[in-house]
Amino acid sequence: MNVKAIDHIVLTVKDIEKSVKFYENVLGMKKNIFANGRVSLKFGSQKINLHQTGEEFEPKAAFPVPGSMDICLITDMKIEQVSNHFKKLNIKIIEGPVKRTGANGSIVSLYIRDPDNNLIEISNYL
Repeated sequence: MNVKAIDHIVLTVKDIEKSVKFYENVLGMKKNIFANGRVSLKFGSQKINLHQTGEEFEPKAAFPVPGSMDICLITDMKIEQVSNHFKKLNIKIIEGPVKRTGANGSIVSLYIRDPDNNLIEISNYL
């Protein structure tokens, strides 16, 4: 076997529409409706499928709960511009900019939280 990419992840949320608004307005993702009205957030060549708490699709994680995700997203926007974007939207920056190690080398990151308190790291490669 040779795994080469992540196609999608599943995020369990308290309120799908509130999450969609956050990810669209703050991170520029696009809402996508698929298979019987299910909702996902598309970006690049990946997507995040959204599951409503208590109404998850089978099969699912053993313990799906809102606020349990910690994810790093790479942007082509300069980190200073990202910071300014967050400030204009009154999005609290938890930490950063700080240097970290990404999958392919050094990155500089800012950390924020989504409506379910998931930790979202937004980064640029150095």
